[in-house]
Amino acid sequence: MKHFTPDDFHNCHLGLLLGRAALLKDRIIDTHMVPYGITAAQFKVLIIMAQFGVDTPAELCRHLSLDSGSMTRMLDRLEQKDLLARRRSEGDRRQVQLVLTAQGQVLADRLPEIGADAMNELAGAVTEQELRTLESILKKILLAAGDSITLLRVGEKNEQ
Repeated sequence: MKHFTPDDFHNCHLGLLLGRAALLKDRIIDTHMVPYGITAAQFKVLIIMAQFGVDTPAELCRHLSLDSGSMTRMLDRLEQKDLLARRRSEGDRRQVQLVLTAQGQVLADRLPEIGADAMNELAGAVTEQELRTLESILKKILLAAGDSITLLRVGEKNEQ
C-alpha cells in the first residue's frame, strides 16, 4: 500500500519521528544507566543477552544491526567493566561465546526494573491503549518488511 508520493513527500514525517523517538529512548536509558556506568548501547547488549539468551557476537550484531567492528569495541568495553567475558565455544573452538560475569549478572537482574522505568518515562504521555496500538503498528511494519528479529520474537510470544 502506497501512502506517499514524491509530490507530498515533504509532508512525510514518519522517518523523522521514528528516528527522533529512537534517539529520545536512548537518551532516557543513558540517564537511567549513569549510576551503573554504562550507556544505552551497552544496556541493549546486556538485556539481549539476559532476556533472550543471545551468547555470540554475531547474534548480537543481528539483533542490534551493528557491524562486527562496532560490536567488538562494545564487547571490549563491557569486558573491561567486568560485566561479560568471552570464551571459546567448546563445540567449535573458532566461535566465541559470551557469558555474563557475576557482576554482569547482578546488573542484568536489575535491567528489567531500570528498563521499565525508562520506558515509562518515554511513554508517559500516551494511554495504555495508545501504547498497545503503537506497538502493534510497529510490529506490523517490521513483520511486513521481513525483519528476522521481530519474526523470531513475535513467534516466541505466540508460542507461549
